[in-house]
Amino acid sequence: MHKENSSDAPSSPTPRARPHRKRNSDVVAGAGKNGSHLLVNDSSKYKSFLIRAYSTLWMIGGFVLIVYLGHLYITAMVVVIQIFMARELFNLLRRTHEDKQLPGFRLLNWHFFFTAMLFVYGRILSQRLVNTVTPDKVMYRLVTSLIKYHMAICYSLYISGFVWFILTLKKKMYKYQFSQYAWTHMILIVVFTQSSFTVANIFEGIFWFLLPASLIVVNDIFAYICGFFFGRTPLIKLSPKKTWEGFIGASITTMISAFLLANIMGRFLWLTCPREDLSTGWLQCDPGPLFKQETHALPGWISNWLPWKEISVLPVQWHALCLGLFASIIAPFGGFFASGFKRAFKVKDFGDSIPGHGGITDRMDCQMVMAVFAYIYHQSFVVPQSLSVDKLLDQIITSLTLEEQQALFMKLGQMLQEKVTGS
Repeated sequence: MHKENSSDAPSSPTPRARPHRKRNSDVVAGAGKNGSHLLVNDSSKYKSFLIRAYSTLWMIGGFVLIVYLGHLYITAMVVVIQIFMARELFNLLRRTHEDKQLPGFRLLNWHFFFTAMLFVYGRILSQRLVNTVTPDKVMYRLVTSLIKYHMAICYSLYISGFVWFILTLKKKMYKYQFSQYAWTHMILIVVFTQSSFTVANIFEGIFWFLLPASLIVVNDIFAYICGFFFGRTPLIKLSPKKTWEGFIGASITTMISAFLLANIMGRFLWLTCPREDLSTGWLQCDPGPLFKQETHALPGWISNWLPWKEISVLPVQWHALCLGLFASIIAPFGGFFASGFKRAFKVKDFGDSIPGHGGITDRMDCQMVMAVFAYIYHQSFVVPQSLSVDKLLDQIITSLTLEEQQALFMKLGQMLQEKVTGS
C-alpha cells in the first residue's frame, strides 16, 4: 500500500509566515447569494453599528476641537493623517523575509515621502512663512534665501534618494526593490499629492476645508444608515455592501446639508477669513460678497404653501450645492477605487487603527478626491482671476532682493512722474 504522503518525497521548504490582514476571500466567501451580504441581512449588524457609531463620535469630537484650535493645528492633523496613510500603504506590499535581507531599505520609502512633503508644503506655505517672519530682518533673509533655493534643495534630496536606491540594489532582489520603488512613487502621486490640496484649502479659509470634508462625512454616514435600514439593491460589485438605496439617500441628505451647512459656517469670520501667515491668532477681515446675506423673493406657487414670502441666503450657498453634488455623485468613486484596490491585494481593510472603520486610508479615500475638486473649484470659480495690489507686492517681496526692490521703486516713480508731466 502506498501512503498518500510518502516520506521519501523531498519536502519543499515551508514558506515564512508573516502577519497579514483579513483577506477579502475570508469575508466574501461566507456571503450567500441573492443579497445575503447586504447590511439589512447581516445578523451582527447592530453590534458593528454600535462600534462604528462610537468610533465616529470620537472622531467627530476630535475633529471639531482641532478645527476650533485653528489653521496650524488642522495642518498638523493633515500631516499626521498623511504619515499614517503612507505607513499603511507601505506595509501593504511589505515582505518581511525580503526586508531582512535589505537593511535600511525601508528608510528609503520615508526619505522620498518627506522629500515630497518638503517640496509640496514649501510651495504652498512659502509666502505665508515670509509674511510671518517679515518683522525680523535676520529671519526674513534666512527664509527668503531658503525659499529661493527651495526647489534645488528638494531636487538634491530626491536625487540623493535615487542614488541611494541604485547603490542598494541586490542580486535576486531586483524585482522586489523596483516594485517597492514604483509603489512608493505611486503613493506619493495618488495619495500624498491629492491630500496636500487639503492644506491649500485650509489657508484659503477654513470654510473651504471644513465644508467639503463635512459633506464627505455626511455622505458616508447617511449612505451607511440608509443602506443599513433600507438597502436591498446592490450598487456595485466592487463594494458588495453598497446599495442604491444608500447611494440615493446619502445624495439627497448631502445636498440638503451642503446648503444648510454653508449658511451656518459662512457666518463665522474664523472660518471664512483666509490666513495670510502662520500665526495662531483670531482673524478679522472683510468676508467679501460671497458671505454677505442676500434676500430673494419666493415664487408665488411656493409662497402660497409657506408662511414666509422671501428667504435670506448667502451667495456661497449656491457654490455649496456644486460641492454637495460632487460629494454625492463623484467622490464615492474614490471609495469604489479603494475597494477595488483592496480586492486586488486581497485585504479587507488598509489597517485596523479605527474600530469599525478599518485604517486611516479607509476613511480618507473619498476625502482625497473631494479635496482636489474643492481646491480647483475655488480657484476657478470663486477666487477673482485679476491680480490685486497685495498679491503683486507679495511677489515683489519674495522674488526680488532689497536692491532690486529699490531699483523697481525708483523706476516706477520715474514712470509715474513721466505720466503726470506728460498729461
